Amino acid sequence: MDSNALELERGITIYAKNAAVEYKGTKINIVDTPGHADFGSEVERVLRSIDSVLLVVDAQEGPMPQTRFVLKKSLELGLKPIVVLNKIDKPAANPARSEEQVLELFLELGASDEQSNFPVIYSIGREGIAIKNLTDEKKDLAPLLDLILEKVPPANLNADAEAPLMLQPFNLAYDNFMGRLAVGRIYAGTVRPNQNVFIKKPDGEVRTGRTTKVFTFKGLERVEATEAKAGDIALIAGLPDIYIGETVTTNEAAAPLPAIAVDEPTIALNFLVNNSPFAGKEGKYVTSRQIRDRLMKELEVNVGLKIDFGTAESFRVSGRGELHIAVLLENMRREGYELQVSQPQVIIREESGVKLEPYEEVIIDTPSEFQGAVIEKLGVRAFVLQNLTQYGNIVRLTLEGPTRGLLGYKNMFIIDTKGEGILSSRVLGFKPYAGEIKKRQVGSMISMATGKALGYSLWYLQDRGQLYIKPATEVYEGMVIGNTSKGEEMQANPTKGKNQSNVRSSGMDEALTLVPIFDLTIERGMEIMSDDEYLEITPKSVRLRKQYLSETERAKARR
Repeated sequence: MDSNALELERGITIYAKNAAVEYKGTKINIVDTPGHADFGSEVERVLRSIDSVLLVVDAQEGPMPQTRFVLKKSLELGLKPIVVLNKIDKPAANPARSEEQVLELFLELGASDEQSNFPVIYSIGREGIAIKNLTDEKKDLAPLLDLILEKVPPANLNADAEAPLMLQPFNLAYDNFMGRLAVGRIYAGTVRPNQNVFIKKPDGEVRTGRTTKVFTFKGLERVEATEAKAGDIALIAGLPDIYIGETVTTNEAAAPLPAIAVDEPTIALNFLVNNSPFAGKEGKYVTSRQIRDRLMKELEVNVGLKIDFGTAESFRVSGRGELHIAVLLENMRREGYELQVSQPQVIIREESGVKLEPYEEVIIDTPSEFQGAVIEKLGVRAFVLQNLTQYGNIVRLTLEGPTRGLLGYKNMFIIDTKGEGILSSRVLGFKPYAGEIKKRQVGSMISMATGKALGYSLWYLQDRGQLYIKPATEVYEGMVIGNTSKGEEMQANPTKGKNQSNVRSSGMDEALTLVPIFDLTIERGMEIMSDDEYLEITPKSVRLRKQYLSETERAKARR
């Protein structure tokens, strides 16, 4: 169901989407939610519109932190999950162990006896096979669909169809002809085109509206309908100011449905207008008004985001994690926006005189020879080892520590585990401040000239640290072109060419061999930038720069 370009590239689900299938004369509505905790707001609003969840767990890896996050939310709402143990064809798959771990997780999260007595289905997703017992013949997905019909209570269409309409949007879509569309579950009543409705905010404020078109889903396609009844998921056009979590009803006196609660953001950063020497060269939308309008539009759909439109030039954006913000920035640059962002900082609260900061639980699967390096690096970042279990050569580490300590660690983790480790995390909540964390061991290599970088000068500079730019890259004064391994800031001229002389000797024309560069992406940039730098994001480039471009301005700012 992942259809967005970013989802296809990264292989993860970012946006909640819905589909519908007809099976044995029954319509089954399916909603796909992201598993990643950064996109938790997508999960929280969808869970309210469904009657049961399929908890998909890898038969080899067992439940991951994201599994815990989604399961916790659904158990709190009293839903009874069906557990699907997927990828049973993996060489190291151990369905019995995974099932035991899922049961432990249910009990740990305080599931009721009824919830803990969950049905289990074994599957191979990519081959479209589901079986009730491991010894059964592998045919198709029928056993899973049969179990859904058996365990999920059907919506009582006829009894609720005559009642006044009660509909709550959990998602928004946009159409160039029909404007904003609301995707919502109908709890009672019937919705039709050209119907007068009342829209209620959770605080009780009421306004009126009129529907123009009604769509239902068939597969992944939307189909225009003359009406949609209770229990169905419908898409409604004609309400231009509808918002997620509001109640659409035909009864003015009806109480609004409970508001959709969303967890608080944990990190914040500033979005600024790009004012670098290369500003406006690549982007289509560069002004503060255009960036503000785009962020306003994002707020309508992205419930987990909070934005403070403080000044004309800078907007404070708070989100659920680096990935949450990085996906927004990536979407903006693909649409032609040009902007720069400051270093992400965790949100620190104060309650009854105690300083609190967000903490995360990190679960790491890594080959055992790398566990020492991982524990050491995270130990420096105030993480405490909670649990260690070994399966063959793979070690699973569970650690807890402040979100601050995790910012900028992911690249080091890939290097330390030679790309073989898997890291996943979830937010635990706010706990007392963990004190000072010294994370950055490298300094910045700053260009002191504007022009085109030359291979000759980069060849000399690569011995001092890691470079972020290739030969022939346009640079400007104050742009960060690499890091220095010694940890101090260094001024360099990457545009300096080789002086020509009329004397030729055998050793003069040695071959220039350049080491592969550290390619900057939005996420990498957000991880490695220091607090006096900006990440400049344009449709074609991602550059790191100092907030003050010239050395004299930086010296003045330090004073």
